[in-house]
Amino acid sequence: MHMPELMIKQLYTIGSLRCGPDGLHFRLKNRLKDAVLRRVTSLCINNNTISPQSIFLSTGDKFKISLEQLELSAGIGFSLGAELDFCITDLSPTSASPLTLDMHLVVDPFASLHLNVQDEIKDETANDEGLPRKPGDDLNPKIVSARQDYVHEITGASPKTVFNYTLDTKAIKGNIEHFIGAAQVPIGIAGPIKVNGEHAQGDFLIPMATTEGTLVASYNRGMKLLNMNGGVTATVVGDGMQRAPVFIFDNARQARDFVVWLDQHFEQIKQEADASDPHVSLSYIDHILSNKFAYLRFNFTTGDAAGQNMVGRATFVACSWILARYQGVKNFFLESNLATDKKSSQINIMRTRGKRVTAEATISKEDLRRVMRVEPKQIDFHGRVSAVGSFLAGTTNTGLHSANGITAMFIATGQDVANVSESSAAILYSEVDKNGDLYLSLTIPALIVATCGGGTGLSTQRECLEMLDCFGTNKVRKFAEIVASVVLAGEISLACAISSLDWVTSHEEYGRN
Repeated sequence: MHMPELMIKQLYTIGSLRCGPDGLHFRLKNRLKDAVLRRVTSLCINNNTISPQSIFLSTGDKFKISLEQLELSAGIGFSLGAELDFCITDLSPTSASPLTLDMHLVVDPFASLHLNVQDEIKDETANDEGLPRKPGDDLNPKIVSARQDYVHEITGASPKTVFNYTLDTKAIKGNIEHFIGAAQVPIGIAGPIKVNGEHAQGDFLIPMATTEGTLVASYNRGMKLLNMNGGVTATVVGDGMQRAPVFIFDNARQARDFVVWLDQHFEQIKQEADASDPHVSLSYIDHILSNKFAYLRFNFTTGDAAGQNMVGRATFVACSWILARYQGVKNFFLESNLATDKKSSQINIMRTRGKRVTAEATISKEDLRRVMRVEPKQIDFHGRVSAVGSFLAGTTNTGLHSANGITAMFIATGQDVANVSESSAAILYSEVDKNGDLYLSLTIPALIVATCGGGTGLSTQRECLEMLDCFGTNKVRKFAEIVASVVLAGEISLACAISSLDWVTSHEEYGRN
């Protein structure tokens, strides 16, 4: 299996070189794929060959083996993410100058690997005191209390409300590092809102977590208007989560030939990727060529999870299969920024990231006049003028404030709030029909939501999802339709406030403290 040189170097853990009581130590970490270390053919340090009798290996379970024992065995399992500690017993350099390590290894399925790196010996006498931590048990109440004391020691502050949390610390493992407490964000309810979706059907009371006054009231007003006109029709029209590796070649022709080969072998690549997780399915691979680079965009569906980590793993497995079979790759990175993770982008608007969902409604001219004190033509005209303003500003949104409703719902329901950067992109369209009523349609092209995994299982977040009957499997499209419907309610409410000149006075009345 072929591996580019720069990928092989990633096996070595920079900063792991240290002098212990039994000799010189350094570590290798498998960042490629599950493997078996068969043999260490040679090891040189600063061009000095190290005797095989002086080299010992140990794994995470502290099992120690000599090179002679390694030769006689079937090898050491070296799974993805595992570490191997090398100890050279007859070498204890005292100089802080860099050391050059040159190794030849036999590792299945990579065959022979040549690793050449430079590193400096870590100063074990340096003062490493700081933030209290305990690997493997970092949510232990004693460790949490020690960190709280550390906060007071460093800052002089005693945030007692932050420290007085009710979270079950066992439930937040994997959600937080260096835990000290919890932030309390006010939650209000808006609605109910009537949703006529394919997955969400009925009236839904909406939990919204925010510190912005008037926000919940504004969305509630929009929901009232939409309900008077039969509610919102919501439709999920697309679904995809991406990871975007880049393969680097000597020239543009090699990159061009590579994507031709890639298209010819899509079914095999899909088989490898899909086998990494039962909830992952590779739909297609986009490729964009530039200079001598082949940028790929792997597009997956991920069930009820948002899926960024799942598709990262699946893409890595697929790319390992590609690298093993295609010669000529000079370098490779698992992410090239073309997936635009946690960033708004034009490619997401065109190609979808997360759920692509449209919410639409027709609002009678009588209700707009009576409830909102505006004319349909006024709203429609303002929308067209605002679209020009959006174009001039270079935004990824022709609407008014989709991020407000999305963020408030994300915080309440345990979504990854940073995904608002992608999810808040929106395409708002309006027209006045032949009856003089207002048709309003909003497409969110990159709504990244989950109903299981991540923060959705935390106590209050789960309860908010349960209010919507959206916790657990087979619920994510229902949740997406509800979110889009709520966003549409916010758009019509603010559009009416701007057109009727109520926007500033409403904030003055409800949003100042």
